Amino acid sequence: MAALDQKSPNVLLQSLCCRITGKSEAEVAHQFQYAVRVVGSNYAPTIERDEFLVSEKIKKELLKQRREGDAALFSELHRKLQTQGVLKHRWSVLYLLLSLCEDPRKPMCHSQVGSYGALFAQALPRDAHSTPFYCTRPGSLPLSYPERSGPGGSQISTSMGTSGISSLGVYSLNGPTPTPQPLLAGHPPQTAGQQLGSRLAWALPNTSALAPTSRAPLGPPPLSTRAPRPRHDGDLTGELGVGEAALVRDILYVFQGIDGKFIKMSNADNCYKIDSKVVLCKSLRDTSSRLAELGWLHNKIRKYTDSRSLDRAFGLVGQSFCASLHQELKEYYRLLAVLHSQLQVEDDQGVNLGVESSLTLRRLLVWTYDPKVRLKTLAALVDFCQGRKGGELASAVHAYGKTGDPQMRALVQHILSLVSHPILNFLYRWIYDGELEDTYHEFFVASDPTVKTDRLWHDKYSLRKSMIPTFITMDQARKVLLIGKSINFLHQVCHDRTSPGKITPASKSTDSPKDAAELLSDLEGAFQGKIDAAYFETSKYLLNVLNQNYLLLEHLQAMRRYLLLGQGDFIRHLMDLLKPELARPATTLYQHNLTGILETAVRATNAQYDNAEILKRLDVRLLEVSPGDTGWDVFSLDYHVEGPIATVFTRECMSHYLRVFNFLWRAKRMEYILTDIWKGQMCNAKLLKSMPELSGVLHQCHILANEMVHFIHQMQYYITFEVLECCWDELWNKVEKAQDLDHIIAAHEGFLDSVISRCLLDNNSRSLLNQLRAIFDQIIEFQSAQDSLYRSALEELTLRLQYEERKKQRDSEGEWGVTAEQEAEENRRIQEFQETIPKMRSQLRILTHFYQGIVQQFLVLIMTSPDESLRFLSFRLDFNEHYRARDPRLRASLGTTRGRRPSNI
Repeated sequence: MAALDQKSPNVLLQSLCCRITGKSEAEVAHQFQYAVRVVGSNYAPTIERDEFLVSEKIKKELLKQRREGDAALFSELHRKLQTQGVLKHRWSVLYLLLSLCEDPRKPMCHSQVGSYGALFAQALPRDAHSTPFYCTRPGSLPLSYPERSGPGGSQISTSMGTSGISSLGVYSLNGPTPTPQPLLAGHPPQTAGQQLGSRLAWALPNTSALAPTSRAPLGPPPLSTRAPRPRHDGDLTGELGVGEAALVRDILYVFQGIDGKFIKMSNADNCYKIDSKVVLCKSLRDTSSRLAELGWLHNKIRKYTDSRSLDRAFGLVGQSFCASLHQELKEYYRLLAVLHSQLQVEDDQGVNLGVESSLTLRRLLVWTYDPKVRLKTLAALVDFCQGRKGGELASAVHAYGKTGDPQMRALVQHILSLVSHPILNFLYRWIYDGELEDTYHEFFVASDPTVKTDRLWHDKYSLRKSMIPTFITMDQARKVLLIGKSINFLHQVCHDRTSPGKITPASKSTDSPKDAAELLSDLEGAFQGKIDAAYFETSKYLLNVLNQNYLLLEHLQAMRRYLLLGQGDFIRHLMDLLKPELARPATTLYQHNLTGILETAVRATNAQYDNAEILKRLDVRLLEVSPGDTGWDVFSLDYHVEGPIATVFTRECMSHYLRVFNFLWRAKRMEYILTDIWKGQMCNAKLLKSMPELSGVLHQCHILANEMVHFIHQMQYYITFEVLECCWDELWNKVEKAQDLDHIIAAHEGFLDSVISRCLLDNNSRSLLNQLRAIFDQIIEFQSAQDSLYRSALEELTLRLQYEERKKQRDSEGEWGVTAEQEAEENRRIQEFQETIPKMRSQLRILTHFYQGIVQQFLVLIMTSPDESLRFLSFRLDFNEHYRARDPRLRASLGTTRGRRPSNI
């Protein structure tokens, strides 16, 4: 170890080259230079530089060969080497040793060394050996090479095609191809490392084995008059200054993004430029510039991957995109390794520049045509994907694949399969398990952890529309959201312990990018089928749980029966029982008294046969009290909801139910009041016949009461049948056809919105509602006026009857009936009562005029309403054109409405 410490790494590497080749230090100068480049280069940027992992692999190799002593010695030497700091690139040296130990070869003499490029090509990363170099596919660029004469005299013809980035066939989208047989006939079978070295050595033509009559199809024909001479960087200088060989060497460095001797990167122009001092002919300068574009494209892609590879916020989708770019670059590096190997072989064997198989700029131009196209595609894709992540990045890749070029489409499709693999894994984890592990917010389903359980369905999960890949439709995204949301709703809100696997049996997921590619190729078939199957099964199970365990539909019907006054016998009996209480001031009411009355009404009507779960939720609620309010103004029924059904009957929905109930309760009260008014008129009609002076006033009361009864009956018919019944029938049909909980929620909210708008409770109908409330107030005022009239009349009638009774009684006793004073007092009292009748008549006339004015204004508003049902209601309210004759505005509105009717038909 002390001896090793005193030697530099270069000396050690040169000794290693001499030991492997069996030559002296002077003879291995070229091989040593090549070895230095190999050790210092980075052919595989995607390899993790883990020194410990490489050392462990070396020890495993030694243990496989049953060299336990050597393994222990290596471990001790490696430990000491780590403490010394002699080598800065220990990983590279260990990796070279590992690659060499995988191909134990015999010492070779000068005649056995056919290609040092084959020897040192084995220093490539191990994962670069996984794909054979020879594969053919339709559409590849064929490159035919001269027949080679092996040591046994047999001729071998090779034909190579492009696949992947390398035009020498280093990659295939369809998977690896079988490893070819050894190229040299008569040689013994080789190990995997030897075969790879041979393939790298034979990848480019070797002039030492050219047949005399062979001729390469690419490049200029050989000059027969030119004598062979070794290839050097100064060839073909003359007046040009720099030879083509030097440019080829520079170009190979530029391909890797490294500045050459004559071609360097210009930061100002963002391109590679040939030194202005170099004198070149136009053809060589143009060809070099075209080739240098590969280096610029390589740098662009490499810069993107280097900047994003260590960015954890870029997410799994972004890392998959970088990994796909690394794969393509890895194939590109394989091509460069072959080209470097060929150039080294030519330098070692003194190949003439004019020979057909030598590397020239024109040959490089042809051989790098396909790689350049692919690098251009990748560079453009990198530009297009800047600033994107997650599903948005997948959308960008998918959009870029819409091209007519089959090779470019296949490349983008391969990248898309890698990029979409994490998204599809997110998706299947979500729809089969209900789990969302999206650390970097790449998936199109978002979760808000601050939302409580009672708002889980509405607010916790949502769609990130920007992250929905374009190959997934909005309908599919909505179904995906609903599936996972349903699973979490069952577990967290319904407390259903059924495993997701029993609800929806999970099918095969995307275990690999290949599975993802197969799935993406059939988005309308297999992919749609998986989503639909999970959607229908999960939604069906959730609706069954809500209907069977939580009585969702029964609660919906209970809302209609109690809060929308659908249970007629219960509502009427409740109103009868509450009348004495609600007539009192609102401040004197007590909720427990009203609750007892409610329970009495339930037990006395058909409501008692309802489910106990429903009846226990029915309660009384007192609204906020304002000065002057009576019990009628603050009383309301309430329905308690909690648990899963609160997802359908939200706070907003219950506030809508409360508004509708108050409106319907007030309208029902008007009907109740008019019934009492009619009963009072019928009961008092015969009693007051003896008072002819009241006939005009009573007749006026009957007319006004009939007007009010007609108005309220028509309004009740409109509200009950045209609004509530029609909207309920539409809601029930939608609920029966609903496929998921969202459909039920949407149908229920639509039902309430329709009831609110058609009952004149929305903002657009505020003026109509004010007019209707004014009409209701006039009915209450009319009841008070008529009660006062009947009270006075009945009191007067009682006094008259008492007077007549006393008169008859005195006559029966044989005395005068009344004295003159008593008769005068009776006449005076009757006169005073008769003097109050004009006041009553005037009060009724004012009340009638005010009521009819409000009704006329109400009719004008509903006749101009866009709602057709309200316009038909106006015709029923004024069926005999009584109001039309009184108000010219009403005549104009009627004429306009009737003029529009034929066009509507």
